[in-house]
Amino acid sequence: MVGTAHIDTFARDRLPPSGLWPEFLLNRPEISYPARLNAAAELVDTWIAAGRGERPCLLHRDGDWSYARLADTVDRIARLLTEDHGLVPGNRVLLRGPNTPMLAACWLAVIKAGGIAVATMPLLRSAELAFIVDRVRIRIALCDGAYLEDMERAAEDVNGPLTVVPFNRADDPQGLEARIAAKEPGFTAVDTAADDVAVIAFTSGTTGHPKATAHFHRDLLAVADLSPRSQLSTTGDDVFCGTPSIAFAYGLGGLLLFPLRVGAATVLLDRPTPERLATAIVRHRATLCFTVPTVYRAMLARLDEGTLEAASFASLRACISAGEPLPVTAFDAWYRFTGLTILDTLGTTEMLNCVLATPPDAVRPGATGKPVAGYECRVVDEDGHPVPAGQIGRLAVRGPTGCRYLDDPRQRAYVQDGWNLTGDAFHMDEDGYFWYHGRTDDLIVSGGYKISGLEIEDVLLHHDAVEECAVVAAPDPMRGTIPKAFVVIRHGVHPGPGLTEDLQEFVKRRIAPYKYPRAVEFLEALPRTETGKIQRYKLRDRECRRIQEDARLEEASRVG
Repeated sequence: MVGTAHIDTFARDRLPPSGLWPEFLLNRPEISYPARLNAAAELVDTWIAAGRGERPCLLHRDGDWSYARLADTVDRIARLLTEDHGLVPGNRVLLRGPNTPMLAACWLAVIKAGGIAVATMPLLRSAELAFIVDRVRIRIALCDGAYLEDMERAAEDVNGPLTVVPFNRADDPQGLEARIAAKEPGFTAVDTAADDVAVIAFTSGTTGHPKATAHFHRDLLAVADLSPRSQLSTTGDDVFCGTPSIAFAYGLGGLLLFPLRVGAATVLLDRPTPERLATAIVRHRATLCFTVPTVYRAMLARLDEGTLEAASFASLRACISAGEPLPVTAFDAWYRFTGLTILDTLGTTEMLNCVLATPPDAVRPGATGKPVAGYECRVVDEDGHPVPAGQIGRLAVRGPTGCRYLDDPRQRAYVQDGWNLTGDAFHMDEDGYFWYHGRTDDLIVSGGYKISGLEIEDVLLHHDAVEECAVVAAPDPMRGTIPKAFVVIRHGVHPGPGLTEDLQEFVKRRIAPYKYPRAVEFLEALPRTETGKIQRYKLRDRECRRIQEDARLEEASRVG
């Protein structure tokens, strides 16, 4: 590490001991960065210095911003933070709101001023926000005016003062826009070290309590200099578009870091519905779409019913998917309607962006893909030893980014022998493609068999009655656990024993019979995180509670 620019060393002081860090692969020429580096200056000021300030940058329904407008706004916000609120390098700043140009400008301003950006999903409630504020000791929050209620409630519950500054409130004299209008233009980027913490990202909570993950200035550039250029051949002529929040690592990369790094334009949707995404693609002639399988499936339903036309996607040259497994049914249907392949990817908050991606010129439906440039991936057993091709094991990854939990004992589980263990179960085929089998804690061991719940889900999604589903291990006295399917049925379908038996037979006819879901429960909706990921652990916990309650009632009956 070179000398830090941080005066507030809270984050650096709470990084894991060096012996618990993953091994970083930093020897590629594309990511050979100087010791002093400010990521925000690299992403924005570079284009001003190159005379490209008038190029379109942030595209939005309320008006488009050029690179020059973005740079000026970033500088004025940085001045406000440092001059009016006493921000010093290393201070954490919470950001709250949907994707808008002002949110992007706030994020960049925090980093340019040497602060640490802590972006949060816009629909988090006050208790969740208060947890984040206290966890990393935040004293300043920049919040979209439409999302103030929970932010202000959180400010009342945290340990210590929290100043909340609203933005996207043009008529408010105390709003960010009015206050920065009085600031002088220009701001010199803080001379941060390449390994100063720039972002703290909280995991989405698919497995419970969110973890605080630290990423450096160099990490923000590395993810933009590797996968999008090697996988997608991105250029300044591209127009990026998508639905994930920039508080989500997938959205941060695809809708902010990737486009700004090549001087391209990006469409920011503050209301990311499938209809608005399709409209934005047409309006801005987007070339790259980043969204999740749920949205692709929703757009497919509208294509099928005729409320969307395939011509809406004519400008796209690549469709990228992440956040959840991409069902083969969705892949096939999307290609049939649009002529476009969906490129599946897998990334994690801890790695900051994707580590596996489908090669555009060698798509293999159903496979997640191969390691992206700069990363090494392998499948290992419980002892960390590589397993043969075709055998399911744990995904291990290393590259230029990696896991650094702040002051969290779970670091030891995620990083072992220099490798990041993502918690995902995969097998690798003879050709080096990686095939997803769910989270490692989602694998079902029943009667001695290892069963992938994801495989069962993929079969069930082919059934005409099934809208969506999740399959988890449910306790069973005979087999230890059994596969149980939680199913959301399509509108107009009636649940009941007959449908349960039909779904079970449907699975038996298509995969090995021992894999069929021995129990089926119908739900109105599946539990999901803010990023749309299914919270399977909640379904497993639900089953454990059910077994405990059944045992309690049985004991009470016996005693009675």
